[in-house]
Amino acid sequence: MSYGRLLAVLVLALGIIVLAGVAVPILMNKGLPSGEHAPAVTLSAAEAKPDPLPAIPPEVNQISEACRAVAKRVKPAVVAIGVSQTVEQPSAPFGADEFFRRFFGGEPGENGREGPTRKFQRQGLGSGVIVDTDGYILTNNHVVAEADEIMVRLADGREFKAKVVGTDPPTDIAVIRIDAKAVRLPVAQLGNSDKVEVGDLVLAIGSPFGLEQTVTFGIISAIGRAGVGITDYENFLQTDAAINPGNSGGPLVDMRGQVIGVNTAIASRSGGYMGVGFSVPVNLAAEVMKRIRETGKVVRGWLGVGIQRLTPELAESLKLKTEEGALISQVFEGGPAVKAGLKAGDVVLEYDGKPVKASYDLQSAVAWTKPGTQSTLAILRDGKRMTLKVEVEERPAQPQMARAEKVAPAELKDLGLQVSDLTAETAQRYGYRVGQGVLITDVGSGSLASRANLKRGMLILEVARQRVASVAELRQAMKKADLAKGIPLLVRSGDRETFVVLRKR
Repeated sequence: MSYGRLLAVLVLALGIIVLAGVAVPILMNKGLPSGEHAPAVTLSAAEAKPDPLPAIPPEVNQISEACRAVAKRVKPAVVAIGVSQTVEQPSAPFGADEFFRRFFGGEPGENGREGPTRKFQRQGLGSGVIVDTDGYILTNNHVVAEADEIMVRLADGREFKAKVVGTDPPTDIAVIRIDAKAVRLPVAQLGNSDKVEVGDLVLAIGSPFGLEQTVTFGIISAIGRAGVGITDYENFLQTDAAINPGNSGGPLVDMRGQVIGVNTAIASRSGGYMGVGFSVPVNLAAEVMKRIRETGKVVRGWLGVGIQRLTPELAESLKLKTEEGALISQVFEGGPAVKAGLKAGDVVLEYDGKPVKASYDLQSAVAWTKPGTQSTLAILRDGKRMTLKVEVEERPAQPQMARAEKVAPAELKDLGLQVSDLTAETAQRYGYRVGQGVLITDVGSGSLASRANLKRGMLILEVARQRVASVAELRQAMKKADLAKGIPLLVRSGDRETFVVLRKR
């Protein structure tokens, strides 16, 4: 670059700097007389204060104060439960060394090459609530089941060893006890879960993820929630108060500080909180605890029937004028119901004079009836009301479910079904009896049968209240029925019988 051009560039750059230095103060002092500077801004003490916070509405403040009071009242009685269990499992040959596994082939335990067993401690954590000064604690069965050692930590940090007084897996309730004779224990007051209504405000207290004394807030989302598949006897309180792993066994309390439920499970796709939690109603938990403390176990009554919810679709297909009651789908041989004359298809309307609005009402009423008691049933059969007497027996152990396997099919294409007669061999495989019904061997995707929740391995016992023992009888019964109006089928899966409806849409 020539000397003249370089000099021109330097002059231009210098000019830009000078202009910038002049422009900045001009812009800063725009509108002020020449030579004057912007005055310093000063604020009075009153002006320097931030804007006042908005007033909290009295209703909101009352809710906040109520939550504080409830938490302070109940938290001391809520405990963290730590359990440990000794577990044995085979060790890999030469330990878990990858080189030796590859050299000798296969995984540990294959081809009889198991190493020596090793023992390790499996740890678990849950919650519980102290219910009396003698040290009795309510919790979940799944928290303490098969535990070798149970440690209870109180809200103030003191720890005690606990022993199991009794458990009741069908309700997932357990009672444990700590020996704290020289200690004054805080106790939670039990409420009345029968008075709980949807919309009631509640707090859940426990140790989610090991975070002890955690309190969450929500409402009762539903009552009498059943069919969830968590326990045998389901009548859950559903809540959106956050319940997570570790909350199990902790209390659900109302705004009076009374325990109304024992937190038991969550409905979740991720394993964590998704706004749907389930609690065992405290009235049920208290009855279980009472029987455990009196006898060490829970003895239940038994009718010897399978029951299901009476849906509008089932009521229509069975030509019933009511949607209330418990539908009898199965009567067990040799049970009390057979002796009393109950049949599949009967609808129980009353039990000992009390209305049965849903299947759970009957299940619960029978369960808490003392074995040997003679009870009265009001039923609906073929549109006629009848009264039957039945002597309740003690509930036996649950039978094993049958295992389903495929057998040779015959097609019912319009239904999307493949079915087969039962031979001696297939009946034995499935746990059925020859001539008992028609076996479903396959169900077409998206078919009428699939929409009715029919599945391979089920046994069709009735079509439109007509017994069928062969494929030929099934075909004949289907010809007489009307798919447009809906055809009720009585089907058996393993040891359970239920009604379903086939309908063209």
